[in-house]
Amino acid sequence: MKEVALEAIARMGQRLSFESVERLGAGLGKLLWAVLKSRRELATEAVEHQLQVSRGEAERIARESFMHSGRSFVEIFKSRDVDWGFAHQKIKIADPEAFERVRTADAPVVVATAHMGAWELLTGMLELYASNDVPKAVVVRRPRGDALANVMKSLRTQPNVEIFHHRNVALKVLRVLRKKGMVGFLVDHNCSTSEAVFLPFLRDFAAVNMGPALLALRSKAYVCPVFLLRDGNGAFEVHCEEMLDTRELTGSREERIQKVCEFYTGAVQRIVQLYPEQWFWMHKRWKTQPAKDWEFPGLFLEERGLK
Repeated sequence: MKEVALEAIARMGQRLSFESVERLGAGLGKLLWAVLKSRRELATEAVEHQLQVSRGEAERIARESFMHSGRSFVEIFKSRDVDWGFAHQKIKIADPEAFERVRTADAPVVVATAHMGAWELLTGMLELYASNDVPKAVVVRRPRGDALANVMKSLRTQPNVEIFHHRNVALKVLRVLRKKGMVGFLVDHNCSTSEAVFLPFLRDFAAVNMGPALLALRSKAYVCPVFLLRDGNGAFEVHCEEMLDTRELTGSREERIQKVCEFYTGAVQRIVQLYPEQWFWMHKRWKTQPAKDWEFPGLFLEERGLK
């Protein structure tokens, strides 16, 4: 019964225009700001500390972040509507040459992105811009509850893009990458100690998921940070950084994994510092911390059975 109701909501949402989705998302953001007091405080305090701004400025950034996040939540309804007409009207590529190098890469590509800007529309962009000749997939966290998970997966799935839930996904991802495919990951969420490399992120250490790095190394892939930002006028701009070729990395396996994690964590940090209002500050990004006797640069792979 719950899945039937959610499917009905999804169908109604898919009928909305992009302009209606933007208004609805902004309204959702305002509602979340009003009712989620603990998350509002968490976000404001995180902005104040991590960006070293005044309390008033931190509250402004946090409030705008809620608006952007509300829009991103609702944009899941429109992922399949990212077509060439939408792209020509609404999407600008900040660095066309860098973007083209990613699109035509001669090796697998791990796309590293974040809960930044219009992240739910990136699946549609992967469908649109990446060649149909290569397999494509996106790895997402599985929502709680089968009904919600199934409906969200259906909304995100594209004709040529598979959606993988993040648990026990390594073999599926490797099958895509070893065919010179492209796989997208959100790399800015908190994770458990067993999955983490601890790295500086803004002013504190954060648990950085090593999974994308390990899979990129195993498949000899490029790693490319890509973000879809709002321009403030109802349109979007793609920010694509230069790729890291994992085939060129040296050192032990642990050292190479750490280098890849540092690469995509650094990219997320730079984009957050440039556009803090568009990041998902209500997330408990620094929740998982290393043990008191831990020392940088991190934990050993032998402890996790990866060597």
